[in-house]
Amino acid sequence: MPDGSSPTARALRTLELLQARPGTTAEQLAAHLGVTERAARRYVGILREAGIPVQAVRGPYGGYRLGRGTRLPPVVFTEEQALGLVMAVLDGQPAAIDAGDLVGAALSKVIRALPEGIGRQAAALREYASAAPDRHASRPDPATTSALVAASADRCRVTVTYRSERGDQWDAEVDPWAVVVRFGRWYLLCHSHRADAVRTYRIDRIRAVQRLAHTFVPPDDLDPVAALEENLGAGWKYQTRVVFDAPIDKVARWIRPPMGRLEPAGERCVLVGSTTNTEMYAQEWLAAVPIDFTVEGGPELRAAVAVVAARFTKALG
Repeated sequence: MPDGSSPTARALRTLELLQARPGTTAEQLAAHLGVTERAARRYVGILREAGIPVQAVRGPYGGYRLGRGTRLPPVVFTEEQALGLVMAVLDGQPAAIDAGDLVGAALSKVIRALPEGIGRQAAALREYASAAPDRHASRPDPATTSALVAASADRCRVTVTYRSERGDQWDAEVDPWAVVVRFGRWYLLCHSHRADAVRTYRIDRIRAVQRLAHTFVPPDDLDPVAALEENLGAGWKYQTRVVFDAPIDKVARWIRPPMGRLEPAGERCVLVGSTTNTEMYAQEWLAAVPIDFTVEGGPELRAAVAVVAARFTKALG
């Protein structure tokens, strides 16, 4: 790997910048490379000598850009980039340590394509690192995820076949606004025409995707991550309502978005939401909040909390 300050390394960095930002000026190249404008133009010249067509466009919106049909050299990573990539893959998908895993096989190809010295370090990192799987993470089917991303990009309505945690299955016609990754889980944020409301579906539970002829226009002010957070606790089978004996600023830090919407109520606050799994809601979520509360509804959640209370009472003998 060339040293980061060598002419070759800077020429490759120039190529990366022109790929990412067509229309970059000599002044901007110089600022990114930490050199003079004259030196930046020299690195553009090196690329041209290597047979890479770099065009110069004059005018206020001009700058350097790669010519159409440019055949680029193989991707080149620095040592930090290569090791960071391996670490990110193992962090996101621990099973990639195994070369037989789908992502693990792709990672093997990337490592084999690296220069010998860096490839050896990346391979050692992968071989000797250990990764504990996140029990809350989910791994959706790549083809399903790709189909949803493409439909979202094309603003094309789809029909999804969805299977709930309890095994219920149904078809829903939706406008796929965005695919969002949150804490190791992949979600589809969409408008469901079946429910006439915003819905969030876990992509690992989507069994099929079928494109429809209809198109859609997403909300102008859509913030996919914020919208997902807001809707994770809404629209599910069992309604929940919990009153906390503390003001909202004391309680908010303990409330996860899927639990619902927290509202002020004088010196107390109220958590209103819904869930498909009242046992998890009671045992994992409510039991972890160190503030007194009263479960006002619904009956399914009250029953689940009663089971937890009985178990803890029994534990005291």
